[in-house]
Amino acid sequence: MTRSTQALAYSRPSALEQTRGGRLLGLETSGGLTPSGAEAHPRFFSGFLSSPRAAARGLLAVADVAGARYHRRVPEASLDPVVTGNGDRLRFESFSGCCGVYARLDVLEEGLDGAATGHGTTNVDVNNPLREALSRMTGDDPLHLRVGPDELAVTTVGGAVVEKKVPLPDRWLRGFAEAQVVTAGFDLRAELTGAEAVRFLRSLPRGGGSASRGALWVVPAGRTLRPTTRPVPGAVCLPGPERLAALQRVLRDATALRVYGPPVTDGAAVSSAWEAVLPGMRLTLTLSPEAARGFSGEGGVLEALATEEAAGDAELVSVLLAWEPRIDPAELAAESGLTVERVRAALTRLGTAGRVGYDVADAAYFHRELPYDAGRVERHNPRLAAARALLADGAVTLDDGPARAASDASVSSASSLSSASFISSISSISSVVSGERRYQVRESGGVPSCTCRWWADHRGRRGPCKHALAVRMARRAAVATTGGAR
Repeated sequence: MTRSTQALAYSRPSALEQTRGGRLLGLETSGGLTPSGAEAHPRFFSGFLSSPRAAARGLLAVADVAGARYHRRVPEASLDPVVTGNGDRLRFESFSGCCGVYARLDVLEEGLDGAATGHGTTNVDVNNPLREALSRMTGDDPLHLRVGPDELAVTTVGGAVVEKKVPLPDRWLRGFAEAQVVTAGFDLRAELTGAEAVRFLRSLPRGGGSASRGALWVVPAGRTLRPTTRPVPGAVCLPGPERLAALQRVLRDATALRVYGPPVTDGAAVSSAWEAVLPGMRLTLTLSPEAARGFSGEGGVLEALATEEAAGDAELVSVLLAWEPRIDPAELAAESGLTVERVRAALTRLGTAGRVGYDVADAAYFHRELPYDAGRVERHNPRLAAARALLADGAVTLDDGPARAASDASVSSASSLSSASFISSISSISSVVSGERRYQVRESGGVPSCTCRWWADHRGRRGPCKHALAVRMARRAAVATTGGAR
């Protein structure tokens, strides 16, 4: 696994303090991006929390996930959560060390007691003494939250006095991108009351044994969820129930539990999202399809990374983003002059750089800027790198049947559409030489398949194999060349 070191510098440790006016939760920030550019210690919020205890427990749940490794449990360095100010809310995000659980706490406007929220993204220090102090909080006495340094710290601190160096696996970064693509296809499947949520979650099997036996499926039944032996329509996959442990932190304050997932098409395990509704807040855990399978290898972003059209569109769309809590693709299409389809592809590409996330509760994208070197996402994606190498070596031989059949009118029509739309209408069989073997890649109705072992094992459920991806890239290049020649 490729790793780098992420250096996080804080002016002082985050702390929960008792002051004359009550308690103060001071969360210190590291280097991040804001509308005015990069800042060493951005300040996003200062005000009271409407539900202090629930907020403290929600933040602890996000920190729990950041410090957890649900598959092959070994000690793992914990990366501090990412916080984004979206103008009307604060979002705290983290990934587990195994990259199989994505956690996000959304503290909404009503949870922030109406105080103004800034814009930008950075890391926030959640250290062990702070965790212990938050765990001891009882009752709902007034709690003042400050995200970012106070004026005294800004004027008196000459340099960073707290520095953390955390080993950061590149797959952790890729997980943000893949989770965004996966959850964009989710729908609300069930909603339980707070009491029913407690009963259901406490009835789930404990420990890691369930993960080894395969995915658990549940289906709405009256006011609750019940296990089902097979994935019937409307069922939700619960892969590794023990990975919902962080929700236990907030059950006392939860008013509802909402469950999201994709439509069930076969018996294969899929991801799901579990959202605890809290007063003025939402805590969401999104699970990868298997406990031993992180989001980073899902391959949902490969198509967006492989097309130059999406790269140019992403650059155009990126200048229109302004840390919006809800991104409307139709509005972006009107502003940019692109089609909604191309805007969605551009948002997927921006997601690979950590610049866009997806909120299943709002069914909308949101803007953030991860404070990491997001360029590694493309450079260290193995299948994409392998596909580019195959293309560079001339290993791809396209079936030229569709090209010969394309009339002048067809090519003219293709020039008015995106290359992705045109390619989706092609039906062909191409070949790719990889090592000592030759593989056949069939394209029909925009869906590729391959004779390689990867495709036999996954059947497209984890994105295209390197051979299919190389053929798609070669096809786009051929369409662009033919269109230009005409």
